[in-house]
Amino acid sequence: MQKAKVRKVSTDTLTSNLPEERREQLCASLGNVELSLLYKASVHGYKASAFHQRCDRQGPTLVVAYNNSDYIFGGYTSVDYAQSGREISDEEAFLFSFKSGTSSYIKINSGYNARYDDAKWPNFGQQLYFCHNNQPVVYHQGGNAFNINTSSMYGNDTQLTECEVYKVEQEPEVSTEEKPWRNVLWTPERRAELMGLIKNHKPLMTSVSRVRILMIGPVGAGKSSFFNSINSIFMSRITSKAMSGSAGTSLTTQFRTYPVKDGCGGRLLPFVLCDTMGLEEQSGAGLDIEDISSILQGHVPDRYKFNPMAPFQHNERRVSRPASLQEKIHCVVYVIDATKISLMSDKLQEKLASIRRRVNLLSIPQIVLMTKVDEACPLVEEDLQSLYVSSYIKTKVQEVSSRLGVPVKNYSLQSGAGAGAQL
Repeated sequence: MQKAKVRKVSTDTLTSNLPEERREQLCASLGNVELSLLYKASVHGYKASAFHQRCDRQGPTLVVAYNNSDYIFGGYTSVDYAQSGREISDEEAFLFSFKSGTSSYIKINSGYNARYDDAKWPNFGQQLYFCHNNQPVVYHQGGNAFNINTSSMYGNDTQLTECEVYKVEQEPEVSTEEKPWRNVLWTPERRAELMGLIKNHKPLMTSVSRVRILMIGPVGAGKSSFFNSINSIFMSRITSKAMSGSAGTSLTTQFRTYPVKDGCGGRLLPFVLCDTMGLEEQSGAGLDIEDISSILQGHVPDRYKFNPMAPFQHNERRVSRPASLQEKIHCVVYVIDATKISLMSDKLQEKLASIRRRVNLLSIPQIVLMTKVDEACPLVEEDLQSLYVSSYIKTKVQEVSSRLGVPVKNYSLQSGAGAGAQL
């Protein structure tokens, strides 16, 4: 059975301050783990509420602080932050410090609690407090849980220049299944057959000439890139009609409808891909949930510029007549980054659940598109045809099904034409 390590990808909207050499040291000390950046004080603010919003219930975490004296120091806990108001026993907890070429680790003393789990910033042993009183400072008070020497740990320089929190995950080993968990025929003939089915598809309703497919997903999930890929396939050349790339906020700021042609100067194909602004977990940022309903019902025109602070306002003359079936959305695709499924916050998950409820009320079919599977699994990166024998990707499919409430598992395990049509 073939096995390989999974390469995790940190949240690409945040830039880590942790030098690669120090990252490798910490990962090795924790037993070959990967670190995913959850929180960055200079970006999210030095407020305990912001820390808990992004870091609660994330499993083992690592706090990493920086000061002007060039110390990198912090602490590890294997127990979730949950604002439980309880003393936390954690024999695996430790503190660490790096300075120039030196490093030190301080294990928790036997018989002591590792921290107090409250609504404030992280503390270790109720001795060492990071971002104390919501300020960029570290505060130390007497105690016996850890043998702390503030001079050697952070040079008695209590002013922080940055504070980061990382999710700590064991590197899972990916194995190949004895049998594919989904049957796909990877041949040029099958590809040509599928493209022919798409080109010649005719909607059941004669009043609909092209199926409108709405893509919804978090910032950076790859909605616009997916359209560019589809367009490139049918144009037989690389295209970049939709703006795509990496950024902290959505590159797509308008509602766009993209028809696809069968080659240069060819006829329009029987589907239109509709692109939206990316979802963000904060209120007043990213696509407004109310805009989704307007899009689904066919009221939002092409090139409408989204306003995260205010939903779409219906034009009275336009609303005086109901939208035609051709203007409405006929299928919703949730675009999810395979490398970030485990990092999906509760707030973002709640937004997606709210959208699903609205889509369900309109009886619109829904599917999930998982992107960046090659970045999530090295087996797939080496050979795309390993996709449906990768145990790791199979677990990601099951996880996204659970988080979104979309029965991905049911149809992903089907064989034959039904499964092939999802390629």
